[in-house]
Amino acid sequence: MAENSTHGIRADEPSDIGRRVLRLRTEKGLTQKQLAEPAYTAAYISTLEAGRVRPSETALRHLAGRLGTTVEELTTGRPPHLATELRMRLTDARRTLATGDAEDAAALFRALRAEAAALSLVNEESAAVLGLGDCALESGDLTAARDLFADAEALLADQPLPRRVPALRGRATAHLLAGELRYSCYLLETALDELNASGMHDPDALLLLYTASIAPYMDMGAHARAAHAAELALALAPQVDNPALVAAMHRGVARSLIAEGRIADADASLAKAQELYQQLRIRTELAHCHWMRGYVHAQDGNLRKAESELRTARDMLASKRAPLFTVQVEVELADVLRRRGKAPEAEELLRPLLAPTALGAERGAVHAGGAHRLLGLIAEDRGDTDAAEEHYCAALSLLERTGAAGDLADLCRLLGDLLRRTGRTEAALDAYRTGLGHRAAPGTTTLGPAPKAPPQWPVGRI
Repeated sequence: MAENSTHGIRADEPSDIGRRVLRLRTEKGLTQKQLAEPAYTAAYISTLEAGRVRPSETALRHLAGRLGTTVEELTTGRPPHLATELRMRLTDARRTLATGDAEDAAALFRALRAEAAALSLVNEESAAVLGLGDCALESGDLTAARDLFADAEALLADQPLPRRVPALRGRATAHLLAGELRYSCYLLETALDELNASGMHDPDALLLLYTASIAPYMDMGAHARAAHAAELALALAPQVDNPALVAAMHRGVARSLIAEGRIADADASLAKAQELYQQLRIRTELAHCHWMRGYVHAQDGNLRKAESELRTARDMLASKRAPLFTVQVEVELADVLRRRGKAPEAEELLRPLLAPTALGAERGAVHAGGAHRLLGLIAEDRGDTDAAEEHYCAALSLLERTGAAGDLADLCRLLGDLLRRTGRTEAALDAYRTGLGHRAAPGTTTLGPAPKAPPQWPVGRI
């Protein structure tokens, strides 16, 4: 079967199409001349019905109009209502993922994937696979998520890049959550360069990519790049009609604003995102807004409000059975609890998170490093320097793989201070030097040139 890449439809062979045209023409009582006029000849229709020529899209549209059918039915023999029904059920599966359980949504997406594949509906099959990838992300199965997003990209391999961007962004997010920050940036920046250099100005695709790039930039300490991505995302937003994309943009931009010390602006941005997610009833993303607001309050020193927001986020994510996101929130909640003088409660919360099934080198490495860092601080506070050093070294091992520059520099300072206090001056100096190395030009030693800006905007600051 040959694939019609314009519409994501796999067309039958010319002989199948010819037989279909002959059958429909006969049923309609039309002669070859009547079917052909005014654009074609009876000889062309005869050749087509004999299966000796593949009709062009223009010819198919003419024939479909004269025969009272659709191009899809002519090329595949499949009634068009099947694709419409599948798309409606894909929307229902998306709604289940937004408001209910990822496992329930995954069951729906798996059935839809099988049906779409059997009907050779490439676009609908890729949408189902993309949904399965999102379910795997929410369930914390990052390896499966990466594979599923790659499968969705492969299904659309001959489609324009903007069609593949949601799957590519999903794959970048899976690598980010696994702690592979550099590769996440590489995927997003490569796609941005290709889109902007080729002149394919697709606001939805660009907004998705710029928003997704903010988090890995921030984790790597490339704050100027994050700020520039946020500026471009804000400029794109008025051109985008998808409220979920706009909400995600506001949530992503808030993180960049926090880094700039613009706490009120960050809170206002999160309020916009929260309002949109409430209207859309996207429960997981709404939980992420509470999570981010907890982070905002923690940065602003309002630890009571921070604890309240983080507990709300944790409970919402736990009820959605989103285990990876739940334990990541619990790391940040533990930090707030320790700062509020509730060290025993923080430690009790943290220890189960370091089980291999919760956090680790292949699953949330940045937050696993954060959990070890916090346990090291708690151990130091009670005078257990050996345990503190052990946790700091474990955190360092995890974070060095990720390239999280700011976290690494802070950790090296903590380890250096501990070593200096215990009389190991030379080891302390080594730790400080390592930290300074991560602080020097953050984000530029691990990332290549910044991606090109869209041609209608100035490059701005990078």
